[in-house]
Amino acid sequence: MKDFRGKLAVITGGGAGMGRQLAVQLAAAGCHVAICDVFADDMAETVALCDRGVTVSAHECDVSDEEQVLAFRDAVVERHATEHINLLFNNAGIGGGGEFVDGDREAWERTFGVCWHGVYYCARAFMPLLVASDEGYIVNTSSVNGFWASVGPANPHTAYSAAKFAVKGFSEALIADLRMHAPHVKVAVVMPGHIGTSIAINSGRIHGQPAPEDLPADQVAKIREQMVASGLPVGNESDDQIRAAVAQRAIDFRDAAPTTAAQAATIILDGVRAGKWRILVGDDAHVIDRLVREDPEPVYEPEFMGELAKERLFQFAQR
Repeated sequence: MKDFRGKLAVITGGGAGMGRQLAVQLAAAGCHVAICDVFADDMAETVALCDRGVTVSAHECDVSDEEQVLAFRDAVVERHATEHINLLFNNAGIGGGGEFVDGDREAWERTFGVCWHGVYYCARAFMPLLVASDEGYIVNTSSVNGFWASVGPANPHTAYSAAKFAVKGFSEALIADLRMHAPHVKVAVVMPGHIGTSIAINSGRIHGQPAPEDLPADQVAKIREQMVASGLPVGNESDDQIRAAVAQRAIDFRDAAPTTAAQAATIILDGVRAGKWRILVGDDAHVIDRLVREDPEPVYEPEFMGELAKERLFQFAQR
């Protein structure tokens, strides 16, 4: 798909981060856009940033709820007066539910629901509209955690990683499925490394967690434990200092990332233009992909973080 002009793109998680930047760049390229998100105020900001020479619509939708996804699809069809779409970006995602053995089941299933079922439900809902087009592309956002299920040996990362592995496998399996049944529709799986988005901030909002400054003492104690286990010298820090550190980490994850959301969106759209099915985003993603492929056995050992540090992936190694 070399040219987006006059096409119609559907983007989940369009209220911020990569979803917002995909919307902005596609609209600037003359593409009509329909975004969804659970935060209406964030979507309003995205719409305001988009080129008004095209139709841009915003729809509240929790992609982990199939009924809401179907309503979103119907609203897109009505708002854009269309019987087809050309692009589907399954981009919505949240973090959380890291621990399976001794963690909160509700948080685990909420995270898995958004990150995997959101992709599945949207693919089910919008696939007939993609097939009805002359030219279509489904772009599913996985992660480096779709081939490396870790953010460090002291931080379990089970729900997000399980979902992102599922997204990767589903996307790769669609290559043959689409080739057989809808050869004019392509698929790509996107695997970003550390991208400057608000996922760390918004995940807490979606899980209904208190703001960092309001974290109760028992949660602060657990976070302190995790930080110490990761090698951070915070054992003697006060509760308020830990709360401040949590808030700052979320801000730094967004503002000090090695790849911005705008850069990530450009890489993704360039990959679509080039007809790729596998799109790695960020130098860290390329390095981790190479290391995992070269020798997968030791990648879950503490020493592997040292290998990342040698590759100058300091920020990723500190996640």
